[in-house]
Amino acid sequence: MTADFRHFYQKTWAERTAIVAEQARLTSAEQALFKKYYVTEHHEIIENYLTDYPLPMGLAVNFVIDGQPKIVPMVTEEPSVIAAASNGAKIVKRAGGFTTSLTQREMVGQIVLEKLADPKTTATLIEQHSATLLKIADEAHPSLKRRGGGARRIRTRVLGQGYLSVDLFVDVQAAMGANMLNSMLEAVAKSIGVIAKTNPLMSILSNYATASLVKAECTIPVGLLQAGRYSGALVAQKMASASTVAQIDPYRATTHNKGIMNGIDAVAIATGNDWRALESGAHAYAAKDGQYRGMSTWTTDGKVLRGCLELPLPVGVVGGSIKINELAQLNQRVLGIKTAPELERVMVAAGLAQNLAALRALVTTGIQQGHMHLQLKSLAMAAGATPDELPIILQRLELAPQQDLTTTQKLIAALRQSKEENDD
Repeated sequence: MTADFRHFYQKTWAERTAIVAEQARLTSAEQALFKKYYVTEHHEIIENYLTDYPLPMGLAVNFVIDGQPKIVPMVTEEPSVIAAASNGAKIVKRAGGFTTSLTQREMVGQIVLEKLADPKTTATLIEQHSATLLKIADEAHPSLKRRGGGARRIRTRVLGQGYLSVDLFVDVQAAMGANMLNSMLEAVAKSIGVIAKTNPLMSILSNYATASLVKAECTIPVGLLQAGRYSGALVAQKMASASTVAQIDPYRATTHNKGIMNGIDAVAIATGNDWRALESGAHAYAAKDGQYRGMSTWTTDGKVLRGCLELPLPVGVVGGSIKINELAQLNQRVLGIKTAPELERVMVAAGLAQNLAALRALVTTGIQQGHMHLQLKSLAMAAGATPDELPIILQRLELAPQQDLTTTQKLIAALRQSKEENDD
């Protein structure tokens, strides 16, 4: 039988869950999960709301950013992310901490014109009206200008094949700025249509926020990088070589960058920011010269290892869902930040710390040593191990010839049987 999903968005929460239960043939215990994580206020955030999907939140520690100690909330389901960030930050802390810099913070939106016989002439005509267009943009969102933000400049780009992009740069202050920028773009687009005597194809923000770049750097004496039998100088040299590979090989660069974004995304989610927008912009920036490359670079002169990471990170601390997300607001307090630039500095440092820890592990003991321990912990918990049983089960799992759910369940059963026999 197929359930009736017509006008699903108009139905009550109880009606929605009943329809889903009918369609998917859910048990009463499964249906109870909808109620367990249900939050009334979240009906207003997304369409067809059923329930919340919880993710673990923890703290990365040891961060010192621009001389200020920071504890960094992270939301992630992946084992080892928080441990790696804390480990990388600890090494950098001993070297004096991260330094960060940013020069401007503007979002960019596009108004695209199509089927132009002479795009260059149209571009010149639009540029001649830039002062008027900027005024129209500000009038579309006057409160932004009152807060010190607003439209800053207009740029035209001939894209080829009769297309022209008119780019509007806006200082969105403390917000992520998507909605306000789109409103301003639509107002400007109407005037551009009159000037160019053609209806624009579309008006939309760009997540390629090249006017909102932030950089983190660190300088680490090689002695702090020693790992077991690997000298610090050797570790530094190998990390620099691994960084070079990420610059010349897209296959390596992709995984290199995924590790960086592990840290950045976790902070973005914890602070209520759009991690998908940050991902798209960061990866586009990694290919800014025509080849996809590693986002970070590491170099050494034999005495110190220098790391650098620069990315577009247009984040916000107000607006959108942040204002109704109590944990996002709480995490701003935990971070000790009040402005969007402060959050950008934390995020880029988290990405570089994550990268440092990953590269150091890769070129020494291997990535799996620490990662697999946490994976085994997740496996043991999934198999039903209690907190008291975990240490023993983990020890036995590490020695087991197979490390899977069936093996883990057998180990737990054996441990409990042994305990019962000893109790008798």
